[in-house]
Amino acid sequence: MGRNKKTFLNIIFTLVVFIFAITFMILIRSLDNYRFQVESLTKKIEQSNNKLDELQNSLKAGNFNKKEYAPQLIDNKTDTTISNRRYFDPNAVAGGKLVTSEAAATKNLNYLINNEAFAGELWGHTSSTLAVRDYEHPEKFMPLLAEKWELADDKLVYDITLRQGVLWHDFKDPVTGKEWKDVEVTADDFKFYIDVIKNKDVDCAPLRVYYQDISKVEILSKYHFKVFWSKKYYLSEEQTLGLLPLPRHFYKSYEGPFDGKKFNNDYERNKMIISCGPYSFDSWEAGQKVVLKRWGKYFGNKYGIGPALDELSFEVIGHPNTRFQALLSGDIDRTGLTGEQWTTKINIPEFDPESSQFKFKKIKYPSRAYSYIGYTQKNPLFQDKKVRTAFTHLIDREKILKIACFGLGRVVSGPFFVDSLYYDKSITPYPFSIEKAKKLLKEAGWEDHDGDGILDKNGKKFEFTALVVSNSSVQEKMFPIIQEDMKKAGIEMNISKVEWSVYVQRLEKKQFDVVCLAWALPIEGDPYQVWHSSMADVEGSSNHISFKNKKADEIIEKLRVTFDMNERVKLCHEFHKLLHEEQPYTFLFCNDTLMAIRKDYKNVRLFPAYPAVPGDIMWLPE
Repeated sequence: MGRNKKTFLNIIFTLVVFIFAITFMILIRSLDNYRFQVESLTKKIEQSNNKLDELQNSLKAGNFNKKEYAPQLIDNKTDTTISNRRYFDPNAVAGGKLVTSEAAATKNLNYLINNEAFAGELWGHTSSTLAVRDYEHPEKFMPLLAEKWELADDKLVYDITLRQGVLWHDFKDPVTGKEWKDVEVTADDFKFYIDVIKNKDVDCAPLRVYYQDISKVEILSKYHFKVFWSKKYYLSEEQTLGLLPLPRHFYKSYEGPFDGKKFNNDYERNKMIISCGPYSFDSWEAGQKVVLKRWGKYFGNKYGIGPALDELSFEVIGHPNTRFQALLSGDIDRTGLTGEQWTTKINIPEFDPESSQFKFKKIKYPSRAYSYIGYTQKNPLFQDKKVRTAFTHLIDREKILKIACFGLGRVVSGPFFVDSLYYDKSITPYPFSIEKAKKLLKEAGWEDHDGDGILDKNGKKFEFTALVVSNSSVQEKMFPIIQEDMKKAGIEMNISKVEWSVYVQRLEKKQFDVVCLAWALPIEGDPYQVWHSSMADVEGSSNHISFKNKKADEIIEKLRVTFDMNERVKLCHEFHKLLHEEQPYTFLFCNDTLMAIRKDYKNVRLFPAYPAVPGDIMWLPE
């Protein structure tokens, strides 16, 4: 009996321990679930508070936007009172971010004094102009900051009425510490923009040429002003409607007249961007990345043209293979591709729409740009057009296009977009021919007099240095091919590889023999910036090869005052022919733009007439 009782007690004790253990486990799991629910609820409350803060700010500014909070309610099919509204997806969901890559860092963020494409791209996201071109019909301008405008019959005066309630980005001055909020954009801010550009102390020579013929900006009221041109200019419409305001309260925090040199050297403010566009500047880690955040008070939100994405992050990744790996690993969402990557590295399931592993869309279209090799006219070696033409004959463009660019592009012969009316398709690029090059060099007085295999003239060897951007896969493949063919003609070409920042410095100071670059082309081009003699000796100008030609100047000046499109086409063809004969550049290629983007993004759309894939209309599902 005692033994049975003891056994019974042991069973009871074991059962109690087991029940206690089970109860304890259930309690722990319940506490974990409760903790997770609390954390989730706390996160949602925090998100809701942030959204309420944004909503309150928008309400205070009069910028409540149904698209931002309920985008499906906006009907944007027929509205033409605001730029490109019909291309925004009414089903877009606000939120998410886009991480993209840049090949090189930028020296500062002030686009007026920094002609680099990266700085221009950032200002494109953070700024707004009076009007912009329609994505499908780029010959048409649509209103943005301007509510309306009128052009006088003499084509010299633009009468502009601004939208009211447009606000500058809020900011804390990095020098004075003063906080600025809810400051409205007015006509004075456009006048300030022109005044700064026309100030000779401001380092904006490439930009100044477009506005040099604006004689004055007359302020009629807070939202009304006129722009007067001293002479007719066929791009006056584009340049006037492309005006953007400049925040005087940010760039001029001191008493007295505006100081252009202080503007150039205002390092703290030039680390920021303050404007009135859809995104506001958030942070810049020099040499690494720039982050922009969606601006809750952006005036376009209430018109249905506010971007859906909350954040744009630009990561600086120098090597193209590193950029590609960053895409595959999910560190970035969009990147440009090299010809090699397009041809050999995207034949994988991640790029196959039929595969269960499909992750990335690929996009290809002709870039509105051309690449070139430029010869400085400051070096006596390149002052003879026979020598420059010989060099073009020595550059096997078809071979380079095939090897370095994997055939993804077209050889070009002139300075206009190859698919535009302004490009003269009857002009055939000079063919690769070492024999023709040798003949031209001999006619120019260059022969191998001492038998060492190198051409010479008046005791001077034909030797020069080509400046090459390090980490450029195309240039690294291109220049050894050119170097080998130059040697066959008796020319000693050295190759100097430098980082992009050094490259830009050498370019601006015109300290080079030969460079290789590309020019992005506007819809309506004006050769003045790159080719007019007045810019040849200006440090930092786009005429970095110091090209001077009286006939070219005459065509450029006539083109600027010709409004008839047919006549402009004729003048552009004449200019194209002149450059073909002079060969200050060896015009290389119109390359294809190659892009990869994560498939999750919606409304990723190519507009062939532009051509472009606008980022402002894209969105990301939750």
